[in-house]
Amino acid sequence: MLQTLDLSAPFFALVLLGFVAVRQKLLPETAVTGLNAYVLYFALPCMLWRLGSNTPIHTIVDPVLLIVYVSSALILIALTWGLSRRWGLASGDCAMGALVAVFPNSGFLGLPLLISLLGSAASGPVMLTLWVDMVLTSSLCIALSGGMVGSVRTPSLLQQSVALAKNVFTNPLPWAIIVGAAASAQGWSLPQPIDSTLEMLARSASPTALFALGGVLAQVKVTQPAPQSDGVAGIALIKLLLHPLLVWATAQVVLQSGVPISPLSLETLVLVAALPSASNVVLLAFRQGARQERIAKIVMISTAWSFLSFSLIKAALDR
Repeated sequence: MLQTLDLSAPFFALVLLGFVAVRQKLLPETAVTGLNAYVLYFALPCMLWRLGSNTPIHTIVDPVLLIVYVSSALILIALTWGLSRRWGLASGDCAMGALVAVFPNSGFLGLPLLISLLGSAASGPVMLTLWVDMVLTSSLCIALSGGMVGSVRTPSLLQQSVALAKNVFTNPLPWAIIVGAAASAQGWSLPQPIDSTLEMLARSASPTALFALGGVLAQVKVTQPAPQSDGVAGIALIKLLLHPLLVWATAQVVLQSGVPISPLSLETLVLVAALPSASNVVLLAFRQGARQERIAKIVMISTAWSFLSFSLIKAALDR
């Protein structure tokens, strides 16, 4: 466990630095938007492209891992949705609560952290989970939110479908994974000047993303404590503890059926699930008319608690 803490501490330290920089006004809050745009549209797509093009495609498109991860996600969405309905929350809050419970921060935090812990072989399973979360689980939860876009209910199924398609097709990260996987399968290579440029952008992705994540968390305005019925702490615990346990249990069912899963792939999936909630769910909550502050608190709590919980889960897997 101490070794995991040593390896993961610099990643969480960068998040803390970004948090302090914004809270102490060393960095204006408006700059965080620019940092996030740089990571989303430039640095992280280049990182995913390079990882994908240098990763065997069968590790990115692994049907067994896909079944394990998607099954776990669907179960967790149903469970969190049901709990939120019992708490008396509106559909938008239920759906975004389910999404924040199932969507780990695998882009900004997970990729660099897990590659550092497990080696480059972990990149394939992480990219698979990232694609699932950005395309499948996000679209499902947006649909469950009741078709809210900008706090206005869309009047038709067609408009809801268009909004979902726009959310998927305008996100550069799934495309970077797809193109990178295609490059791996076809053996494509880029001219040296272009490849060197992409490498420079890719190298900047991890530190910038982690620093920007801290800035996003610093923008969370904590006013009144959330009512107990909001389940803020409960959903954070679901994300950090139940999600990885559910992924592990689902994988055990698959293994018992005689289908093999490599130990490294299984460990990667469980650790992805043990990551804190993704910060982009806060923006989705705003777009869907859900209570943005509630989702932001869950992201902040899960990120703070994950420094310890992630290390505990990694230590349990190492036994």
